[in-house]
Amino acid sequence: MNGERERLHNLFPDLDFDPEALRAKYRAERDKRLRDDGEAQYAEAADALAHFADDDPYATPEPRDPLTLEIDVAVIGGGFSGLMAAARLKERGVTNFRLIEAGGDFGGTWYWNRYPGAQCDIESYCYLPLLEETGYMPKEKYSFAPEIFEHTRRVGEYFGLYDNALFQTRVREVRWLEEEARWSITTNRGDDIRARFVIQATGPANRPKLPNIPGIRDFKGHSFHTSRWDYAYTGGNHEGGLTKLGDKRVAVIGTGATAIQCVPFLGRHAEQLFVFQRTPSSVDLRGNKPTDPNWYAKLEPGWQRERRENFAATLLGQNFGEDLVADGWTDIARRIGIGLVNRRPEQGDLDMEEVALRAEIADFQKMNEIRARVDEYVSDEDKAEALKPWYRQFCKRPTFNDEYLATFDRDNVHLVDVSEAKGVERITERGVVANGVEYEVDCIVFATGFEITTSAHRRVDFDTIGRDGLSLYEHWRDGYRTLHGLACHGFPNWFTIGINQNGLSPNMTSMFDDQAVHVSYIVNEVMQRGHRTIEVTAEAEQAWVEEIVRLAGRGATAFLEECTPGYYNREGQVGKGASMQNSPYAPGINAFNALLGAWREKGDLDGMETG
Repeated sequence: MNGERERLHNLFPDLDFDPEALRAKYRAERDKRLRDDGEAQYAEAADALAHFADDDPYATPEPRDPLTLEIDVAVIGGGFSGLMAAARLKERGVTNFRLIEAGGDFGGTWYWNRYPGAQCDIESYCYLPLLEETGYMPKEKYSFAPEIFEHTRRVGEYFGLYDNALFQTRVREVRWLEEEARWSITTNRGDDIRARFVIQATGPANRPKLPNIPGIRDFKGHSFHTSRWDYAYTGGNHEGGLTKLGDKRVAVIGTGATAIQCVPFLGRHAEQLFVFQRTPSSVDLRGNKPTDPNWYAKLEPGWQRERRENFAATLLGQNFGEDLVADGWTDIARRIGIGLVNRRPEQGDLDMEEVALRAEIADFQKMNEIRARVDEYVSDEDKAEALKPWYRQFCKRPTFNDEYLATFDRDNVHLVDVSEAKGVERITERGVVANGVEYEVDCIVFATGFEITTSAHRRVDFDTIGRDGLSLYEHWRDGYRTLHGLACHGFPNWFTIGINQNGLSPNMTSMFDDQAVHVSYIVNEVMQRGHRTIEVTAEAEQAWVEEIVRLAGRGATAFLEECTPGYYNREGQVGKGASMQNSPYAPGINAFNALLGAWREKGDLDGMETG
């Protein structure tokens, strides 16, 4: 301990806090929230709860006759991952495909997420794909949901994808037909679709996640999930005006990225608002601003890829040059870089222990600032203390909002801290019970996010049956098994775009786009070379699984084990079961994309066999 204190003093002579005291505080706050049931604390949106996912408040059902189709490619999902897959197929001249989408239009997450204040937390110049191709200039640095939804429609129009789309159509099963070397896709519309290739692009933010609170099915009032916002009940639109809530007592369960954005609007309009919080979010300054058209007009060709790669490198601490994005996401990395640049020779040789310590201290300093922001906006000391996040910044997805904290200074807004009880106790016919108190409410809003890191069968509401009747869920029973996170042994001509065993980034559209480039390349090569099928070999799949586990090591796992429970660490279950195997490619998205590029350059479809 004395050695560490001496090193801390040498490296940070002006440090005004005790790192060990913060570590102890973080551990105590984590431990009181840990639950034995892990991800089982959430209920699937199925059976009596199916309406939370299946109902579409944004479109009127349009009857149509069942279709019988023979196509080259079925793309399942019409969000950004499906749009990227379809766009990249079209660029390669593959046009005989259909996009199958449950919603009434393109958009995916941004079709469903229309709650008041919905906004992307990644800057628009990185997040909105194909800006150079479509010639679109985002309105602001951080786009709101309506603009993002319109951009998905813009991409659909630009690439002529509407003629290929089957909207309001849910896939029921995908099954391999060996003799035909085709995939059979059945839907809720009675369709019979046969496709040579399938690209599953349902996205990680696909199925609403619900808390498995006792009594959730008993509530007699009104309730909805934020991804199916009921404006007929609340009134208003994305910009607010929820005037129908003026005589309503409303409960919000969940305080993650969604609640941060919608709570200010609910607080402004509800007669009484009760926010049930187990773990507070890190809420940083948003600082949005309009796009400067003169700056935008001067951007050189290739600027968007350069910006995305710069963002990814900065987040991983691999970029000590210019930070092009320069926002709350990259702040800690900037601090570490500045510290290294200003490092004094008398501090000795740099080693990995010092790098880790510098990262931790920068994180402590950043989170101290985040906690200080709470005191600036919330005058009630008890509320303010409950709203302070005691964990490292990237233990949970950081949030950015300029109105959320101040909302708790309103007389009609009540914060119910359920951390000691590890969550809400139960739901009754009349309301929500927490800490032994029943809060009678007219409406419950579930701001509980999506099934992002839960098991595969919870994220996707249909099964895929490969060779010899093997279910994809069974193939992944003990963890993901893929080559590059994109294809599996036993599932010929099948691909997926996702977040496991590949290059991960909080800027998910950049992930989806580069995966779509790679998958479309493989599909086109198989067709151009006259092959019937292509499939990952068992050896290549096993080698990739071993590589993912090897690279994951203990670094990221050890970090997440110290974190408060959340979806980043599988509700505190990281390091157990299949979590290591389900890890992303540890060197990062830029390294992963370089690996895929080299694989394509070789041209021999390494690790896959054709038939």
